[in-house]
Amino acid sequence: MAMSHRIQPILHPVSISDLRPTQMTVGLREVARKRAQWRARATHEGGQFLGNHMIPAVVGPGPKFWIIDHHHLARALHEEGVETVLVAVEAKLDHLPKKRFMAYMDAQNWLHPYDAEGKRQDWEALPKSIAKLGDDPYRSLAGEVRRAGGYAKTGMPYSEFMWADFFRERIRLHQIESRFARAVAKAVELARGAEAGYLPGFAGPSTD
Repeated sequence: MAMSHRIQPILHPVSISDLRPTQMTVGLREVARKRAQWRARATHEGGQFLGNHMIPAVVGPGPKFWIIDHHHLARALHEEGVETVLVAVEAKLDHLPKKRFMAYMDAQNWLHPYDAEGKRQDWEALPKSIAKLGDDPYRSLAGEVRRAGGYAKTGMPYSEFMWADFFRERIRLHQIESRFARAVAKAVELARGAEAGYLPGFAGPSTD
């Protein structure tokens, strides 16, 4: 993610309900996993956890905070009843007209307006709140494959959605929904194949 626009982080809390998503979907299995992580830590280190996981955002017209990462975490915290988070501002662009702002966001690769079928939509179709993000099961699959060692984490924005689209063309949805562990095993194998060589974080063929 480009960091050249970053200014001093905003250290005061921002309501999760006021955050604007820059993508249309999350993987709800991923959200559930982050909810469990939060519950395990909330009582004893909740404040420290939130302090260490500021949400990166761009200030747009309104002004509104458009988050450019950590959508799964924001959704998980929202579902767990957390009302506010700390925001790190990457750019302050609230002086721009809305269309110019969105064009700039798109040019910076800070937008991912793709629906649950991997089809690009107009930016106006972006959900208005974290709570309205849709579910893309292939995004959950991509996250689990990364944790299983299928590919490496990178700093490229929305890289796991690129992997999700790769798997979308090769694994049927019903396999993910009914036999998730088996789908993960198949996806790990696919992730190590030559066809995935162009994707960010490609780890190469398995040596096992």
